[in-house]
Amino acid sequence: MDTDILSVKIKPMAKEDLDGVISIEAMAYGEHHWSKDSFMSELSNDLARYFSVFNEDNQLIAYAGCWQILEEAHITTIAVSPEYKRKHIGEALLKTLIDECYRNMVKYITLEVRVSNTPAIGLYEKYGFKSLGVRKGYYQDNNEDALIMWTENIFYDKFKSGYERNIAVLKGKINVL
Repeated sequence: MDTDILSVKIKPMAKEDLDGVISIEAMAYGEHHWSKDSFMSELSNDLARYFSVFNEDNQLIAYAGCWQILEEAHITTIAVSPEYKRKHIGEALLKTLIDECYRNMVKYITLEVRVSNTPAIGLYEKYGFKSLGVRKGYYQDNNEDALIMWTENIFYDKFKSGYERNIAVLKGKINVL
């Protein structure tokens, strides 16, 4: 295996992860971030699926979550510690959330993303998300608009074939233990 490939462990988020999650949350989202109590509530929410990412030194470096309601999932957050950005961790987390949707027979996935977050928009488009609207002034910190993005039915061949191509390439860029 290529020694330049980062190895990470992705596991369901646990209460003991929350201090690290809050630290990354504050760096990612500034003063308008979720509280520890908000994440604690999410961990006891039967509709929520949250995951933590750990490096080889067992340090929490990223997390993501979504709600699954009937046949739809709403990605609520994906955040990566600044020193680990651009290392395909966000993409590995997106794959984890999509895999969770497949396991639970969820057909459609949606999310909001800042209109200025072109790297994230590019990632979501790569995975078949399309912009279907704008939420004006959605973000509290600067009143920035959010794109509303959706997938088509993830069980359709068109989505699945693109997804499978993307994850085949991803496997050569990051090692998920």
